[in-house]
Amino acid sequence: MNRNLSKNAQPGKPAFMVCWNGPLPEPAVRTAEDLRGVLANPGCNCTGPVYYMYRNVARTAEDRSWLAAQDLRFDITVIPPRELCGEYNKTKGHYHPADPSGTGYPEIYEVLAGEAHYLIQNKECSDIVMIAACAGDVVVVPPGYGHVTINPTRSTVLQMANIVSSKFSSNYHGYEAQNGAAFFEWIKEGFVKNPNYRNLSVLRLVKAQRLLDVKDAIPDPLYNLIENRAPVLEFLNRPEKFESLFQGLYP
Repeated sequence: MNRNLSKNAQPGKPAFMVCWNGPLPEPAVRTAEDLRGVLANPGCNCTGPVYYMYRNVARTAEDRSWLAAQDLRFDITVIPPRELCGEYNKTKGHYHPADPSGTGYPEIYEVLAGEAHYLIQNKECSDIVMIAACAGDVVVVPPGYGHVTINPTRSTVLQMANIVSSKFSSNYHGYEAQNGAAFFEWIKEGFVKNPNYRNLSVLRLVKAQRLLDVKDAIPDPLYNLIENRAPVLEFLNRPEKFESLFQGLYP
């Protein structure tokens, strides 16, 4: 992806630079009020925007038509640095439902700028992984895993792109019911278990650079896969046909 910065500082819009050289829709804005049910501090009274979601992004009309025909969506999410009552800024967290074969829909991310901690967990919480990624890294959320993205800095804007199936709606209920992910990332204390979960497994810490085998099949920048009409993107809608892609992702 061309990493020229597109300015996005018109009146009423967030005043940061988006790493994208094509058109952008109006962002959907998630606020601190939206996240109160998943914050470590249940009495947190933070307010205001916490992150911005640019949905169904495409560089050309032809790319948009191709994405729609493939039941795919390309998004950009921007997570500015801020503190949420002692936590680093983060997304709300959600799971994906299963496809008709019974396999959960996966998702693929690329960090465009900044740093990211992708906190993924399966529904049984028998496997919980924090994937540290920086600009240029590609991260796959495998079938059956929920995920939260954290901006683990106090000074750098995190920008990331994702490609995902457009056949489903994300499920936030699992995270809402447990008042957040299995672990919270506090600014001072680091990762701390969410007391609303029982019998948690150990949090495993990995780096995105360990995904070299995946990057051979799914290189960055992600948008090249769209421009090249890459057949490998079928894995987002038919994950049951690509089991080998998910094996040993986070040993």
